[in-house]
Amino acid sequence: MPYKKIPGTKDILPDEALWWEKIELSARDIFRLYNYQPIRTPIIEEETLFNRSLGQTSEIVQKQMFLIKNKEDNYALRPEATVSVVRAYLENNIDKTSGFAKFYYMGPMFRFERPQKGRLRQFHHLGCEAIGSTDPSLDIETIALADDLLKAFSVFGYKIKINTLGCDKDKAMLAEFLRKRISEKKDLLCQDCSRRLETNVLRILDCKKTGCRQLVNTLQLEDFKICAECQTHFNRVSDGLNSIGIKYELSPYLVRGLDYYTRTVFEITHGELGAQDALGAGGRYDNLVKELGGPAQGAIGFAFGMERILLVAKLQDRQTPKNNLVYLIALGEEAKRGGIKILSELRKNNIACDTDYENKSLKGALRRANDIKASSVLILGEDELKRGIITVKNMLSGEQREVKREVLVEELRSQYAKNP
Repeated sequence: MPYKKIPGTKDILPDEALWWEKIELSARDIFRLYNYQPIRTPIIEEETLFNRSLGQTSEIVQKQMFLIKNKEDNYALRPEATVSVVRAYLENNIDKTSGFAKFYYMGPMFRFERPQKGRLRQFHHLGCEAIGSTDPSLDIETIALADDLLKAFSVFGYKIKINTLGCDKDKAMLAEFLRKRISEKKDLLCQDCSRRLETNVLRILDCKKTGCRQLVNTLQLEDFKICAECQTHFNRVSDGLNSIGIKYELSPYLVRGLDYYTRTVFEITHGELGAQDALGAGGRYDNLVKELGGPAQGAIGFAFGMERILLVAKLQDRQTPKNNLVYLIALGEEAKRGGIKILSELRKNNIACDTDYENKSLKGALRRANDIKASSVLILGEDELKRGIITVKNMLSGEQREVKREVLVEELRSQYAKNP
């Protein structure tokens, strides 16, 4: 019996991978507009790195980390990238050489949870981190960047929700405010939230269970006030978003499930995703750099789930990415030897090409070229060899003509210029 993939993982086959590449290429273009630089961190880190930064009571640390243990060391597959990026920032002394830095990343993350629509055990994040500033203008830019990315991905109908958690003192006061009000009706809580009431009360605001949602909706969080400095920061963020036309909703019930978040937090949702409707989320983490052994520096970032982006991106409304591929059909041994030189020449001239390695008939090879969506087919047989020509078939128009061998590259470039 053949092996099967592990539950919660997915094979991304070539047809779908083309769309992944399209999203990734668009993302790189947008990140560079904002002067973000690529970074690639290991997918495996010390377990304690996440325990310390994400919070011992967070869902990720409590239930979802993939752990690797041997006789001497405990490692974890990264459940998210922010902590790894901050670790790399400090370990490589970027705080001393550059100070303020902007990074973007793309890659797999791992969480051991029940697989569901848009949420796998191996999933992929596309995100960014800006480290070294507490300026509210950076919050505005970060949310604008997220908005620009979604537009570039052909995602429409999303909502940007923003809130502020305030500073650490404000968060502690908010936790006490919530604990006091929720304790009066704690019988309505689900089993997980009953535990959260004592360990991480902010997470109750995130619960999707009906009883918990009903209780949360009665809390009147509008009554809670953060300190004047944090309120001024948030006012500047919302004013700035208004000034550049970014549409958003104020959401006083929005929190992030990780301990490191402070001040501005935001989440981007989409109705087509169902109950788990978040496309991505992020916010400030002004204490994390210091907590991991660095200087006191502000930072902000966000991440999108690639699988979720692809569920709602209106890519199907566009044409399938064109595959400007030349497919060579060489008929006979002499033609195959000559074909090796043709393929080499085309590739040296940056023209993608392939050939028939299965010794199919002409009809069978043409069918294969059609299956792989080749834009042009080159037919080379004994007659073409003798005459110094090659037959070029345009697979889009069906036109077929003979081209002199020495001008083949020029002819193919001309064809692509007409049909980019």
